[in-house]
Amino acid sequence: MKPRVFVFLVASVPLLAPADGLAQRLGSVNFPTSGDPAAQPHFEAGLLLLHNFEYEDAEARFRQAREIDPDFAMAYWGEAQTHNHPIWMRQDREAALAVLREYAPTAAERLARVPTERERDWLRTVEILYGDGPKEARDFRYRDAMRRLAEKYPDDHDAAAFHALSLLGTAHDGRDFAIYMQAAAVAQPVLEANPMHPGAAHYVIHAFDDPIHAPLGLPAARVYSEIAPDAGHAQHMTSHIFVAMGLWDDVVAANTRARDVQNAGLARRGRRPNVCGHYASWLHYGYLQLGRMDDAAAGMHACLARMGDAPARDEAGYFAGMRARAAIDSGEWGVARTLAADVTAFPRLALPYDFVDALAALRTGDLDGARRLRDRHGDPADTGDPRHSILLLELDGLFALAAGDADGGISLLEEAARQEEALPYEFGPPATLMPPHELLATELAELGRHHEARLAWDEQLARTPKRTQALLGLARTAMALGDEDAAREAYATLAEVWAEADREVPGLAEARTGTSSR
Repeated sequence: MKPRVFVFLVASVPLLAPADGLAQRLGSVNFPTSGDPAAQPHFEAGLLLLHNFEYEDAEARFRQAREIDPDFAMAYWGEAQTHNHPIWMRQDREAALAVLREYAPTAAERLARVPTERERDWLRTVEILYGDGPKEARDFRYRDAMRRLAEKYPDDHDAAAFHALSLLGTAHDGRDFAIYMQAAAVAQPVLEANPMHPGAAHYVIHAFDDPIHAPLGLPAARVYSEIAPDAGHAQHMTSHIFVAMGLWDDVVAANTRARDVQNAGLARRGRRPNVCGHYASWLHYGYLQLGRMDDAAAGMHACLARMGDAPARDEAGYFAGMRARAAIDSGEWGVARTLAADVTAFPRLALPYDFVDALAALRTGDLDGARRLRDRHGDPADTGDPRHSILLLELDGLFALAAGDADGGISLLEEAARQEEALPYEFGPPATLMPPHELLATELAELGRHHEARLAWDEQLARTPKRTQALLGLARTAMALGDEDAAREAYATLAEVWAEADREVPGLAEARTGTSSR
């Protein structure tokens, strides 16, 4: 083993990106290692990218570090970490172990090769992460290992940050407020000590990105985009808080930046731009909420064009969601027909795709056409996907209402709403396409059951703050109940959100006058 030199370097902004000659601004960390000083900047870049969930770029940087210094233990640790995505509950254990085996064949041999106690402690955590046993059990053992590491090195901000992330990675059944608050309590002091630490800001946002806790995450959301302006995920991540608070202008700004940063990186690699992706879909939703229908349509048609050009599975999935939003959130039911695409290569999209067409048919009086689409799918209890079950319950409830069975129809819509309440909260554009509480409220109002409708609107707005379709429904219901103060407040919020609407959207005129047109 060659002699090691202990180096203390700080990666900050701007950070030179040797691979492409561009300055990357990714945040600031202080992670001393025993690696070759020539490899250290690559390691630090990888670490910053890892905190920003830019996994592909992080993997490349860690690999560069170990190519420069094949004895650089922490470079192998970092590259192995890029194969674990805790928030998304994804892990490629075999790929990670293959990286570690390039350092040494066994865990014992790897630890024996590491030159410092601190680095051995770090490597032990990743050996636990990718050790034996089922992933969920290893996640808990890894969480405990990161806690011990952070306790042993209380001044190590990255140990604390990765401890916070490891906590989030144990919420296997979806959002668990107790776990998420523990993670926030670990990450927040790191952000206070180092206001440029990308992981601290990132994990604070993840801990608070629901409508109840989002205001607590707003300060981190306001600074994260400035911490890491060259990380597309960092730009997008801020909008998790903005969506949860109905801050639609901020949603659009964040995802415009995220899209542009991501596509610039794709262009440097010679890849086509992402027009049917995560950032594009959130941007599309933000445009619809703001009434910027022309901008929304431009994004939608770019995604539609991609559907005719060998789309990937995730692109097709985002297309289906954007198509649903384009029809449901605009109230322009004919738009579904203009956004037709072949999704037969993606069987899991058959129901979401047909649901939008069936809903459009119901809303335009084509009951037979809607029924034919519904009959392609089975019983709601047999879908194997609770969100698909909700879609079928919604259609069945609307069919019952159309047949004059008000009690039966409302009962089915209430069941759809109950099933959504049983799901973990999912931030972003509504995952159930037609939000069940919103549909229930709409139908209750149509039946003149305004007191019940008011409760359903309130529940919907608690789940999706400042969602314009729900605000409009609440205003109309409040007016029908004679609650003019509540109606004026909802209309005023709508008028503010739609201040820059580029053309008429349903309810715009009445929002501006503060009086119902129905």
